[in-house]
Amino acid sequence: MHSNSLWTSNSLWTSNFLFISAANFFFIVAYFALLVTLPTVAITHYGSTSTVAGLFTTVYIGAAIIIRPLMGPWIETYGKQFMLIVSLILFTTASFLYVFFDSVPLLLIIRFIHGLGFGMATTITVAIVANIVPESRKGEGMGYFILSTNLGMVIGPFIGLTTLETFSLNLLFWVSAFCSLVAFLFALMTRLPKEDVVKRSVGEKRAALFEKSVLRISITGAFFGTAYASVLSFMAVFAVEQGLGLESSYFFVVYVVILLLTRPLTSRWYDQYGANTIIFPAIVSFAIGMLVLGLTTNAILFFIAAAFIGGGWGTLFPSFQTVVLENSEPKRHPVALATFLSVFDIGISGGSLLAGVLVGVISFSSLYIFYSIYIAVGLGVYYWAQKKESYV
Repeated sequence: MHSNSLWTSNSLWTSNFLFISAANFFFIVAYFALLVTLPTVAITHYGSTSTVAGLFTTVYIGAAIIIRPLMGPWIETYGKQFMLIVSLILFTTASFLYVFFDSVPLLLIIRFIHGLGFGMATTITVAIVANIVPESRKGEGMGYFILSTNLGMVIGPFIGLTTLETFSLNLLFWVSAFCSLVAFLFALMTRLPKEDVVKRSVGEKRAALFEKSVLRISITGAFFGTAYASVLSFMAVFAVEQGLGLESSYFFVVYVVILLLTRPLTSRWYDQYGANTIIFPAIVSFAIGMLVLGLTTNAILFFIAAAFIGGGWGTLFPSFQTVVLENSEPKRHPVALATFLSVFDIGISGGSLLAGVLVGVISFSSLYIFYSIYIAVGLGVYYWAQKKESYV
């Protein structure tokens, strides 16, 4: 039995698993608390144009995309423990810098630094989880770990918007910095086994920065992420338009409740019956949820949409990451995950831009109905991806 095991050698709930999940939760909260508020802050507090406001997200995600391909070689050279600490030092330092600067150009520079830390942290945490969960419980382990991300995606925006509206921008920055610090402390508590790091001779060729074996599933993840970006970007605005402004804050609460109820089942089914058994129904659930959202005229339909989207997208994202791990060699896991997340982030950022363009010419209702059809087409996209790489 390993020293970090709480119960048995096949235990999923080791101290390392709990610490790394907690670290992930807190830096995701810090990330989303600012993600949903800074574009609005740029316009209302700094008088920026909507284009400049959009840069607060673009610069951040762009930095993450730039840094992720380098993580594989760095992890190989310096080890996971070292890179975990470095990534969260960078992320936490940037979080505190917001407090001390009050101009858009300087804040955009901080956003870039923050994005570098975010890109590093999201890659290393998933790589660590992939190595510490038992092989027979990979789907279950990844599912529970990604649940910490899903919870952060709900609590982060709630904390960010509430703090900004009720208190002040300065307190928002302090709250985000505090969450980052807590994430760093949990990272310090994580104790990984000592690794053999790679020593290369001068001129020796490094391993590839991208993992070709997971390119198809990465493209598939980005395809569906493009649709989900429309929910992240405009669901709250759509709710207000439908007279459901008060209910909008509970959308993600319903989403998370469904996740908590379904995750134990879907994760175990993944391990027992294979990815296709979970992913195809999840795509259908996601499409139904978007259709119901587009047809929403009252709170009941609104929350039904949240339930189907939670069961659909909330299952797809961790399942795709587990597929990535299963279709790459263990030593290439960090590179494979970096490849997936970089391509996925392109889908999310591109999806936000596309949704913004579409709502200029069609209604929000039409937007979500369009995306329900788009997601249904995604059944064919996933079939294309899994047909070659066989995820069963």
